[in-house]
Amino acid sequence: QVQLVESGGGLVQAGGSLRLSCAASASGRTFTIYAMGWFRRAPGKEREFVAAIHWSTGSTYYTDSVKGRFTISRDNAKSTVYLQMNILKPEDTAVYYCAARASPGLWYTSNDFGYWGQGTQVTVSS
Repeated sequence: QVQLVESGGGLVQAGGSLRLSCAASASGRTFTIYAMGWFRRAPGKEREFVAAIHWSTGSTYYTDSVKGRFTISRDNAKSTVYLQMNILKPEDTAVYYCAARASPGLWYTSNDFGYWGQGTQVTVSS
C-alpha cells in the first residue's frame, strides 16, 4: 500500500511563506516514483493543478497563477516532494493535496495521478 503524508500547512498572512512536504512510502511492495505533484481545492471550487515534478529529470511544471511564487522540489533519497510557497495571497487559501504517479505517462492533470495524500489546509489572511 502506498502512502503519501503531507505536512506544513497552516495560517499565514498575505505576503508570507509556507513550505509543504509530502513523504511517499510503500509497505509490502516496491514503489518507483515517476512524478509527483501538488493540487489544491479552494472552498466551493474544483480541485486544480498547482505544480508537478518529474522524479528522475527534475523537470517542473506550474500553473500560471503560482509561477514565480511557488517552487516544487524533491529529495530522491527521502522520497519526499516539497512546495515552497512565497508571496502568498488570500486566493491561495485551499486544501493542498500531494499526488504521485508510478508509471510513465502524462503528469499534468489530476487524472494522471493514482496516489493521493489526505490534504493539508493552507489559509492566507488578508
